Amino acid sequence: MALPEKVAPETSDEIENPPYNIEAEQALLGAILFDNEVYFKVSDYLQSDHFYEPLHARLYEAMAKIIGQNRVASPITLKDYFANDPAIKDELGQDYLAYLASAAPTTISAPEYGRTVFELNMRRGLMRLGQDMAGRAAQSEIDDGPNLQIQDAEKELYALAETGKYGGGFKSFKDSLMEAIEAANAAYKREGGLSGVTTGLLDLDQRLGGLHPSDLIILAGRPSMGKTSLATNIAVNAAVAHKMERQEDGSMKTVEGAVVAFFSLEMSADQLANRVMAEWAEVSSHKIRRGEITQDEFEKIYDANKRLQNLPLHIDDTGGLSIAALASRARRLKRQKGLGLIVVDYLQLVTASNRRSDGRVQEVSEITQGLKALAKELNVPIIALSQLSRQVEARDDKRPQLSDLRESGSIEQDADVVMFVYREEYYVKRTQPREGTEEHFKWQSEMDAVRGLAECIIGKQRHGPIGTVKMRFEESLTKFSNLDEHHHPNY
Repeated sequence: MALPEKVAPETSDEIENPPYNIEAEQALLGAILFDNEVYFKVSDYLQSDHFYEPLHARLYEAMAKIIGQNRVASPITLKDYFANDPAIKDELGQDYLAYLASAAPTTISAPEYGRTVFELNMRRGLMRLGQDMAGRAAQSEIDDGPNLQIQDAEKELYALAETGKYGGGFKSFKDSLMEAIEAANAAYKREGGLSGVTTGLLDLDQRLGGLHPSDLIILAGRPSMGKTSLATNIAVNAAVAHKMERQEDGSMKTVEGAVVAFFSLEMSADQLANRVMAEWAEVSSHKIRRGEITQDEFEKIYDANKRLQNLPLHIDDTGGLSIAALASRARRLKRQKGLGLIVVDYLQLVTASNRRSDGRVQEVSEITQGLKALAKELNVPIIALSQLSRQVEARDDKRPQLSDLRESGSIEQDADVVMFVYREEYYVKRTQPREGTEEHFKWQSEMDAVRGLAECIIGKQRHGPIGTVKMRFEESLTKFSNLDEHHHPNY
């Protein structure tokens, strides 16, 4: 039988000479019609809008629906499927479906045809992105500077690299349910039943279920409460727990822990590294900085360095980073190294992209909204540290509340989880009376009751209950750890 006249692909006014391969599209569709199992070999990455020819896109979409209903996709069922669609019925003609099925090459090569269709779509996307960048740069609008154009282009490039198309669009409830089932299955298989990234702190993990992808987690507290220490502990614990497994398709997937990005806008990278090293070596960071260490302590530091140097923990200590620049660097890291957790220390030091925003509250609102959007885009949890207002100090009970958050409206609204770090020891220590007095004996008793104790107060959680998690805090090592309720004398 002679080759039927092919449906001519639509010419694109957007891209000059766009790359496409009609024969590869026909071969793939024919292979699926010949053997529906071929569909399952390409369906995890290939979508209907990856086809250049609109008719082929409609055919692939129809095949996916028919196969998804546990029916056989064949020329007969497809003709029946399009029976009430005169436009596509006329396009198909009498023999096009039969030709595709009968003239299909061997099904062994079908996945390669699918990859060809996918990669050609990626190339068209790159050409479209380059063309848009060139046109936008040529306009030279006052409010559209080069830095903003670069950030937007990088965002579009990341979207293209991740999905092969622009925009996410709608997701069926069936697909959402499957993702939820996979998350539940992963939690069931993990020791401790976590569905998110581990914090390394058992009681906190139990209360939160781990750190969930796409969540914005605010970790707040007054100065010297240990916000940075707790965030650093969590980041290191997640990086230490990082483990990957090879999947059936040959790709690698993170099954435990996370690759971590730590944006340290206040402390330098070497100061942060010094804290981590001190914690793991169990040597005071003050002694390390001053060089007041023994030979045994130096050996501990050396051993800790060997254990930590290959951690998937990446620190960016650029000060005054804008939310757009932060997002751009996070996207780049995910493309290059992978990414499972972001820590931002701290929220009030991030700058808004729009520096002309009306007041600090509006600026913080833009930052929290940007962080939440980034968490969803990259599908990772983001821990953002935040300062608390001074009104905490005016109360007798200095345990923080949601209303103590600076610019609390936007932070509380955008956050999925809000946690507060509180150490009673910090306040009791500063009320020390004169030694030898009755008041001093009473104070000493109070100090003994709170020494080494810390609280993580969960003031908001979309996924579960609020409450307080007790922890141990070793101030000399700036280390938070699990509290042993049975052995801690002051619990």
